Amino acid sequence: MDVGQAATGSSPCNQNARSTATGATPSAGLIFLLAATSGLVVANLYYNQPILNAIAATFKVGPAAIAWVATATQLGYAASLLFVVPLGDGIDRKWLIIASTLASCAILIIVPISPNLPVMLCASFALGFASVAPQLAIPYVAGLVAGAGRGKVVGTVMSGLLIGVLLSRTTSGFIGTRFSWQVVYWSGAIVMLILALILWLALPSQPAHATQSYGHLLASLPKLLRTEPIIRRHSILGALGFGTFSAFWTTLSFYLQSRPQHYGSDVTGMFGLLAITGAMVGPLAGHLGEKWTPRRINGLFFALIILAFVAMLFSEQNTLLLVGVGVLLLDAGAQGNQIANQARIYSLDPALHGRINSVYMVIYFLGGSIGSFIGSQAWALAGWPGVCATGILFSIAALAFLWI
Repeated sequence: MDVGQAATGSSPCNQNARSTATGATPSAGLIFLLAATSGLVVANLYYNQPILNAIAATFKVGPAAIAWVATATQLGYAASLLFVVPLGDGIDRKWLIIASTLASCAILIIVPISPNLPVMLCASFALGFASVAPQLAIPYVAGLVAGAGRGKVVGTVMSGLLIGVLLSRTTSGFIGTRFSWQVVYWSGAIVMLILALILWLALPSQPAHATQSYGHLLASLPKLLRTEPIIRRHSILGALGFGTFSAFWTTLSFYLQSRPQHYGSDVTGMFGLLAITGAMVGPLAGHLGEKWTPRRINGLFFALIILAFVAMLFSEQNTLLLVGVGVLLLDAGAQGNQIANQARIYSLDPALHGRINSVYMVIYFLGGSIGSFIGSQAWALAGWPGVCATGILFSIAALAFLWI
């Protein structure tokens, strides 16, 4: 069944929606702006990971408790994907992107003045909820391109997002070591304010595809998931891939601190800088996602993730070299899997891109929050081998699902 028919029951509507994509590639400047927006805003979600030890010291709690800061942020993001992203099919995405950026700015000011851990968790959830602009920017650019070129353009914007994810850790670790973890968030607030001004001046409007009410847009989400197997398949694959990614990055600072050298947040951040190499697979993964079968492309990337955790499993008997190799393989595998999934789901009806992205990303970030939780518990119970085992088991589950 065509996904547009499943959700709207109207093929003329689908035809009109498809006609809004001109087929012309957006300008390089616009693609760069959207990629930069995705990277800068998504960084808000990951500033906490290299500085969890410092935050734990402020609130005088242990690793298992402070890991909830990362989990709460991801849960907030998942909630925003469910309740905010579908609005992009009903109103101009430009103003949604700007509004979410300004909201992020405000909450980044509030987070570091949290008086205790419960308030910090609520503020972290709110920060995740506000930082949804990347998932509005991706369907924005996908709606500008028709045909096979869409995967490459989406992959380019996703590469900006992924670089933001990785550089956020480097930036956070650097600032946190030299100043304080609070300054990390306040610096992010300044970046969001400047970005919102640039978007207001430079981002073109994008008229909405749909005319349904907000309630109707939300009500159509379960139907999309129920009637479209492509969305179901790639949502589960995305969730399992992001689960491995989150289990590693949530616990890396604890592992490095536990080593005899007692590495700090700056070293954790440097691994984020190294991982940028893995993010370079973005455009290639988007292209292959349109050409290869899911078993080939997703299977390849999950195999890389397994190799990553196998290598890192032996890092305790070695230098940090094996961790570095693992970071490269893990990020290439996790990001390649993500972009291949999105290239596949964006081949569906453009009129539904916002809701398709909402369904996919809600499940994706639920997988990430579960990965963060299980990874932190595995660290508390079994240390670094437990974290590596978590990543391997998530990947084996994905391969089993893919082939069954």
